[in-house]
Amino acid sequence: MPYTADAIRHVKLSTATLPLTTPISDAKVFTGRQKPMTEVVFLFAEITTEQGHQGLGFSYSKRAGGPAQYAHAREVAEGMLGEDPNDIGRIYTKLLWAGASVGRSGVATQALAALDIALYDLKAKRANLPLAKLLGSHRDSVRTYNTSGGFLNASLEEVKDRASQSLEEGIGGIKIKVGLPDSAEDLRRVAGVREHIGPDVPLMVDANQQWDRSTALRMGRRLEVFDLTWIEEPLDAYDAEGHAELARALDTPIATGEMLASVAEHERLIALGSCDIIQPDAPRVGGITQFLRLATLADQKGLDLAPHFAMEIHLHLAAAYPREAWVEHFDWLDPLFNERLETKNGRMLVPDRPGLGVSLSEQARAWTTDSVQFGLA
Repeated sequence: MPYTADAIRHVKLSTATLPLTTPISDAKVFTGRQKPMTEVVFLFAEITTEQGHQGLGFSYSKRAGGPAQYAHAREVAEGMLGEDPNDIGRIYTKLLWAGASVGRSGVATQALAALDIALYDLKAKRANLPLAKLLGSHRDSVRTYNTSGGFLNASLEEVKDRASQSLEEGIGGIKIKVGLPDSAEDLRRVAGVREHIGPDVPLMVDANQQWDRSTALRMGRRLEVFDLTWIEEPLDAYDAEGHAELARALDTPIATGEMLASVAEHERLIALGSCDIIQPDAPRVGGITQFLRLATLADQKGLDLAPHFAMEIHLHLAAAYPREAWVEHFDWLDPLFNERLETKNGRMLVPDRPGLGVSLSEQARAWTTDSVQFGLA
């Protein structure tokens, strides 16, 4: 059957605030750089075409930036109307130029990410394929690890209890936060969790950029005895040289990249050999179009992949990465969607539902604080 051209006729943007049940603290709170996190702000994009196809995408911001993402998306989204939704690259470039005066990273591209992801969701739904299958999946499940149970606001006993719960739920690895001003307490918590889960369960630690180079090297050497799967963000996210030196000095793999907001910023990490495991975030780098560019570069350098947050998106992208990847399990977003992702035997299963395989819940609608529409509903 010959292809029949379609066109975008309606775009709806909405912003919603997800409240967290318990204020969350990582090392940035204990070093005085941030306050505990109490909410996450989402930008949702819903796209409809003349032929009735629909797509859903989202971006997000923690602590600050959500209103800015929504404001920028409102300025440029009308430019999608009338475009063929299959021309995702062309649409992305058009919207990028529409907002070119504010740059090609950060809020400017994070606002575009929700629209870009919605177009990929739409395209996969139109093909009646899960997004991973549309992209070209290498596997039907991805190794998964839990982060949301390992924050520093929780006691060691609470972290251990949550680790047990995660493993019982079919999650394969446990990540906990470190980077406290008291390094001895970091080591006590890591030792406690390692003893609790045993030597064979993958264990990761995340310092959230709170060590300087000498501390990172010293702590990295002391952490070697725990056989960690990786040490995450030991240094400032933009210290590519420092991460490269650390990666060469330690046996434990180094992971970083989640805080970078463009492909260009990740290119420097890749070029300098700053990590063994790269951790891009599709909503932060500008969406799936940009993520795929980055993934190609990372694969060419032989890097492993462990995307940050947003498992509803990243499960599909990790399944389509040529090398065995990890996906980060967070249960925070569960109230936003009607569907749940399944974990089994240490892996997260790619859903058989078309597209991303998620739809917005009534609770997400109730948490919506503003919305705007373009075109004909």
